[in-house]
Amino acid sequence: MKLKNTLGVVIGSMVAATSLSALAQGQGAVEVEAFGKHYFTDSSRDIKNGELYGAGVSYFLTDDVSLGLSYGEYHDITSEDRVQDGSHKKIKGSLTSLDAAYHFGNPGVGLRPYVSAGVAHQSIGQADRGGRDRSTFANVGTGLKYYFTENFFAKASVDGMYNIDADEGEWMAGVGVGLNFGGGARQVAAVEPTPEPAPAPIVDNEPEPAPEVVRVELDVKFDFDKSRVREESYSDIKNLADFMQQYPQTTTTVEGHTDSVGTDQYNQRLSERRAEAVRNVLVNEYGVQGNRVNSVGYGESRPVADNSTEEGRQINRRVEAEVEAQVQ
Repeated sequence: MKLKNTLGVVIGSMVAATSLSALAQGQGAVEVEAFGKHYFTDSSRDIKNGELYGAGVSYFLTDDVSLGLSYGEYHDITSEDRVQDGSHKKIKGSLTSLDAAYHFGNPGVGLRPYVSAGVAHQSIGQADRGGRDRSTFANVGTGLKYYFTENFFAKASVDGMYNIDADEGEWMAGVGVGLNFGGGARQVAAVEPTPEPAPAPIVDNEPEPAPEVVRVELDVKFDFDKSRVREESYSDIKNLADFMQQYPQTTTTVEGHTDSVGTDQYNQRLSERRAEAVRNVLVNEYGVQGNRVNSVGYGESRPVADNSTEEGRQINRRVEAEVEAQVQ
């Protein structure tokens, strides 16, 4: 496979990605990138350092963990010693890698450091004879990605490469650019309205006592730019779960909110993750049936306090829910 064909596929994917109507980071997202790296060879190869140019594609298994496949071709690599005509022999080759990466921080605009590990297959010419040297590498790496928008990023990386066949180490340092697309908010099912109870029958011309409405409300607060449920909130969530277990006909919608710091798009996604986190505690920790709990995010659109103060912003970083039941 030629490098220009590889780059053409990636660039075409980038162009197509920009036409999508819903772009977001997070679980289910795909990243495509083009990169250039400086290749530092081991001492036994008798070849000079050169460049690796290529492209790759990654899929996010979770908000933080991605699995990626990349391909690159070597350029500007020559033999250390001169050949018979006095020139240095040009060395050609390619590298195919499969790596898993863990990203730190939250998805969104800004900086996301990462670490990676994986395997690679190298096919490269030899300085002192014809044919190609084929080697298997174990890779470890680290780097930084900066997301200028939800979808466009630049990166810098350092990769250590251990040649399993030759028992030697090499490394590379590089930069790249790419697009993130295809992830997004989980669609939340519409809440079916609860039918009104039938009128109570009249016995001996005396009306039945009117049903009494009982209600439980939930208000869970969150740390700035976080979607993890605090430990102190679990007891309040359990009270709501116990109420729903007592009245199995009830349903609820968990509503996520944020303060006004950040972009509308990022806050929308953050509010959805907060609502989903509380829903997961109700369903997975306390056994409420999943079809009885929906989740929805409203971003920063429904503040209940003044976002110009820290106290007000803290109040607005919340998840709310309400359950009603009628008892005789």
